[in-house]
Amino acid sequence: MTKAIFIAATGQNVGKSTVCLGLISGLKKRFNKVGFIKPVGQQHVDIKKNLKVDKDVLLFQEVFHLEAGYRDMSPVIVPPGFTRRFLDRRIDHGEMKENISRSFNLIASENDYTIVEGTGHVGVGSIIDLNNAEVASNLGLDVVLISTGGLGSSFDELVLNIQMCLNKGLNVRGVILNKVLKDKRDMVLNYFPKALAKFGIPLIGCVPYSEFLNTPTMQDFAFLFDTELLSGTSNKLRHFKDKRLVACSLEAYLDEMVPNQLIITPASRRDIILAFLKKHEEEDYRGGIILTGRHKPEADILEKIRASDVPVLYAPLYTYEAMKKITSYTAKIRREDKSKVDKAIQLVETNINFDKLCEKDYATI
Repeated sequence: MTKAIFIAATGQNVGKSTVCLGLISGLKKRFNKVGFIKPVGQQHVDIKKNLKVDKDVLLFQEVFHLEAGYRDMSPVIVPPGFTRRFLDRRIDHGEMKENISRSFNLIASENDYTIVEGTGHVGVGSIIDLNNAEVASNLGLDVVLISTGGLGSSFDELVLNIQMCLNKGLNVRGVILNKVLKDKRDMVLNYFPKALAKFGIPLIGCVPYSEFLNTPTMQDFAFLFDTELLSGTSNKLRHFKDKRLVACSLEAYLDEMVPNQLIITPASRRDIILAFLKKHEEEDYRGGIILTGRHKPEADILEKIRASDVPVLYAPLYTYEAMKKITSYTAKIRREDKSKVDKAIQLVETNINFDKLCEKDYATI
């Protein structure tokens, strides 16, 4: 029997990829070889001509040094315009299914256990007839559902996804709760299994919330604003304890200046920028700055910025618009951010019941 599990979630930003990092790490301690495949991907990068690869595939390949080829780990990519071409019948649905099955069978045959990562909630992909429930059913896999930690609202979202799995005849092997707040964890561990009992589904993981994992780096903000750092590229993976919008006087700014803080201020504020750079020349404040506004900093200010090693970027938006994007942004784990990868693996792996996850697989050994 093929040993594999399909990992789905109840929505975006639940932390599915984070959980998969810990799952693969834990499974590698229990099985000799563990494979990975993301059958349907959306966010992708171009590896070479005519080869688009899901970003998660790159992350897992680099972290775990997987042996499968990129094309097999990422058999179907849905770039912009893809759904319209599918609805215009310019894309062969049968060929997509065959590619997924062929890639999965190859990877599963070469590994002792395989993690299959879905995309978004269980219904994502329905418009191209390849939602997560459909793909899991085609591959004959049990499903593990990941939801955010909590009770009422978390369970309500979970039930929608459970029902879609059940309607497709899938077995939901277990639920993993992610980002569970410390002061609610004992309550969740007590009551969530009682709520799941009506479906006969076990709770197999309760992963605590980590402020560090949810803190964006300067590189994340560069991706957010689709720009490049003006300086400090060697510190592009710097994390910040807090963020501060500076629209006050220079004196008020200096009075409340603290280390490891991200400053957001208009590019026209010469006084703030110069004071920020001077402080970082004198002391290791480990800060960063995002400059906003319709116009870039003046030439002499740009020269001083580029001469520093402090991470600075310019976002060509009004400060209010930039702050809206910053405060609503959810950080993703990037393969180059080793500190976050290591933290995610440690946090998830120590909070998953692998015996319960794999008891069905152990029974077939």
